[in-house]
Amino acid sequence: MKSVVFALLIIAPTLFAQTKTLRAGAAAVDITPTEFPMNMPGGFSANAAEKAHDPFHARALVLDDGTTTVAMVVVDVLGAGPDVLNEAKAMAAAKTGMAADKMLISSTHTHSGPSVNTRSEAAARYYKRFVEGIAESIIKAHAALRPASVGAAAHPLPDEVFNRRWYLKPGKMPLNPFGRMDKVKMNPGTSPDVIDHPAGPTDPNITIISVQDAKRKPIAIYANYSLHYVGGAPAGEMSADYFGEFARVMPSRVRGDENFVAMMSNGTSGDINNIPFGVTRPPREPFEQIRIVAQKAADTAWFAQRKIEKHRGDVTLGMLQREITLKYRRPSEQDVAEAKAVLAVKDKEAIEKMPRLAKNYAGSVVAAAERKEETITVQIQAVRIGDFVVCGIPFETFVEIGLDLKKRSPFPQTMVVGLANGRHGYLPTFEQHKLGGYETWLGTNQVQEDTSIILTDNLLEMMKELKKAE
Repeated sequence: MKSVVFALLIIAPTLFAQTKTLRAGAAAVDITPTEFPMNMPGGFSANAAEKAHDPFHARALVLDDGTTTVAMVVVDVLGAGPDVLNEAKAMAAAKTGMAADKMLISSTHTHSGPSVNTRSEAAARYYKRFVEGIAESIIKAHAALRPASVGAAAHPLPDEVFNRRWYLKPGKMPLNPFGRMDKVKMNPGTSPDVIDHPAGPTDPNITIISVQDAKRKPIAIYANYSLHYVGGAPAGEMSADYFGEFARVMPSRVRGDENFVAMMSNGTSGDINNIPFGVTRPPREPFEQIRIVAQKAADTAWFAQRKIEKHRGDVTLGMLQREITLKYRRPSEQDVAEAKAVLAVKDKEAIEKMPRLAKNYAGSVVAAAERKEETITVQIQAVRIGDFVVCGIPFETFVEIGLDLKKRSPFPQTMVVGLANGRHGYLPTFEQHKLGGYETWLGTNQVQEDTSIILTDNLLEMMKELKKAE
């Protein structure tokens, strides 16, 4: 009899571990600006909005396996720095008891979104609304935790993603802002007389995490697409772009109720956009192309969800975070001298003869030379959800990096989220740096040229560590 009791004592913890149930909660909090005019920081020139065309949200998904609790948040904004997002994480951690390093917050990168700087009273008030809204979304999602199951899958939508870096035909390459010749150009137009072939691939897949409650009622869909943004919102109006429209449309695809939360995160889209180079697209009315892409993305997410054979509630969660110290890029003495000479030019005719954006990037070169800090520390994350893994990178990451991580991942399915936990500029591959182009210019790209290799190696190590924790 004693041996039977002893055996049960040994087996009982194992049985308990096998029957533990995943819990999940989701929430969306409106963070739409209410004071106008407000600056939209996308682009090089001032771009003030008079109103919001559609709402902005912070959307959160919280998962808990009884041992680990993780939060994944998507916020409608061009990008936010780690200091801003860490403030929101701290607020949410204080209210929920969650660990701040178990929270992934990514920006959608809508170019018609509000600024989160504090240079004016109105902007400072929005900053407060923005930070508190993110925290509130996590707090509400955590409070809504209930028994759940999860599944993941991907389905292609290749016809809305285009590599925007192109080789041009002989004699068609203009000088870059530094007065030099690149090998490739970003957004070269659609003329077949000018463009030759793209300088890189695309990632056609929309990958989703689907979450259901115990009655198979949809709780949330967390989607990911490597598409920079669409654009084409009405002039002078803010928009959450296709990310927000996807979230509005998706409930109709899965018959989600008012508590269902859909969110679209930005993937590795640093060199990808929605312009069909070499093809003439018919004119669109304002917001129409956003609507078209969002509807097709929602359809694709629905097809992806149908591929999930079974949602599981016995999945293991895990999350790792690393702080990586990188070197800032430094211009040469010649670069600085040339930049200062450009900035010294005041004659309007002489300025007009300069390459486009020459003064902008001359300023960036001087600023890089005068920067006191030698290094910057960035944060990367890996989140395990059963046999699925999510990687978070705080850059506008080139698609090749995401494709490489997916190919080399030890997990059957992998999602790579860009602009996660910060925004530190563009992240080209080491090979793409050699080709030049907008995304590689000093000022647009700030960190050492082998950063993509460093971050990829670290993320692969983190994924292997998560995989071992079976």
